[in-house]
Amino acid sequence: MDGLRKQSIQAIVICGGEFHDFDFARLEILKLLAEDDRVRTRVFECYDAALEALPSADFIISYTSNRVGSTETQAAFRRFVENGGNWFALHGTNSLILIDENIEDGEPRPLVHAPRAAPTLMQVLGSQFIAHPPIGRYSIQVTNLEDPIVQGLEAFEVTDELYLMELHGEVETLLHCDFSGEATGFAEAEWEVKKHPVMYRKQLGAGCVLYLTLGHCRGHYDMAGITDFYPQIERGAWEEATFYELLRRGIHWAKKEVVTES
Repeated sequence: MDGLRKQSIQAIVICGGEFHDFDFARLEILKLLAEDDRVRTRVFECYDAALEALPSADFIISYTSNRVGSTETQAAFRRFVENGGNWFALHGTNSLILIDENIEDGEPRPLVHAPRAAPTLMQVLGSQFIAHPPIGRYSIQVTNLEDPIVQGLEAFEVTDELYLMELHGEVETLLHCDFSGEATGFAEAEWEVKKHPVMYRKQLGAGCVLYLTLGHCRGHYDMAGITDFYPQIERGAWEEATFYELLRRGIHWAKKEVVTES
């Protein structure tokens, strides 16, 4: 390479949890990271396991559900961002749910709760998942047309889970969806009309979190404890070219502060 040496970029991918097809999501994320041969990636299923890799990491990508880590681990991830790290968080990263049975018309039906049991992690991420309406097709608007992450994109539609969230601190919304209505099956089911963030950025100290709520995926065997066989395969926004464009732009954002030699 003409005597020039490139510096590698160290990435952490945390992908694991419940109720989603993490094998599918993990593979897709790794394929996108592999488009840049400088990126060297370590993969973990939970935050506690990734703790020892944090000191050498340049950025984080997460796709988790019902995974928050210990109090000490949450604090360490907060320090990572505060000290200048970038964290690209996807879909269920901000979810912590409990499911119990609610009796309706004499029939047991699952009722989903969102306990506020991991405040440090949710404050770092800037939000906590509370509910979503039934999976369906909805329109996403570009909130900040000038931001390079979404610049040039137009409004688009996806079939996915629309995340209805509790926000923590000031966030800069990049994409949003206007919604009001009922999140059937969730304890906090009624939502007034507002612009719900779909993609946002949150500054924390010298670093930043970029959150994209899209990306639901589920296979036949991903609802253990509820059903042995889920009848349909769901790929959500993973079937949309715009989603992959957002993923590539998010990865570019996560890497751009990394000092490289060329």
